Amino acid sequence: MKDKVQVEVENYRELRNEASEISNKLTKLHQKEMACKKGCSECCMHFSVLPVEYFSILEELKANPPKEYQELNEEADDCNFLVNDLCQIYESRPFICRTHGLPLLFMSSEDDNWELSTCPLNFTNFDDFHSENTYSQDTYNSKLFLINQKFVKNYEVEKFGDFDMISMNRLAMDLKK
Repeated sequence: MKDKVQVEVENYRELRNEASEISNKLTKLHQKEMACKKGCSECCMHFSVLPVEYFSILEELKANPPKEYQELNEEADDCNFLVNDLCQIYESRPFICRTHGLPLLFMSSEDDNWELSTCPLNFTNFDDFHSENTYSQDTYNSKLFLINQKFVKNYEVEKFGDFDMISMNRLAMDLKK
C-alpha cells in the first residue's frame, strides 16, 4: 500500500493535470484576446504555495532538475526559475502559474458576489464572460486545500498547519540537498 503522503502528492498531480486541461482549453478558446505568449513574464514573480504542491514540485525537480535557475532568497520578489523571461520548471509549475492570464472567476470575500480577474494585458476588447469560458478558481482552490489538509496531517519530516505556505524560492536551496 502506498504511503499516505505519496497518495496525496498523486492526488495533487491529478488535480493539477485537470486544471491544466481546463487552462489549455481556455487558452485556446481565448487565444485572440490573450497577449500571453512564450516569453511573456509580466505576471511571473515569487509565490508561496501549499506544502503538498511544494513537495510535489520538489520531487519532480529532483528527478528532472532545471538546466538553470537563480539562487534568490525566500524574500525576493523574483522567481528563482524565471531566466531570460522563460520558466525553467514549466511542466512542474504551480497552480497559480498555470492559470495566470486566464479569466478567473471567484467569490468575493466581502459581499458574496462573483468577481472576475484577468490580466490587464488581456481581454482589452472582450467582456462576454460566463461560467463556460472562465476558470472557476474557488473550485480548484478548495480541492487543492482539501488534498493539502490530508498531506500535512501525514507529512512527518516537517510540521505544517492547514494554512501554511512555503516559498517557491526555497526550492533552489532544497534542490541542493
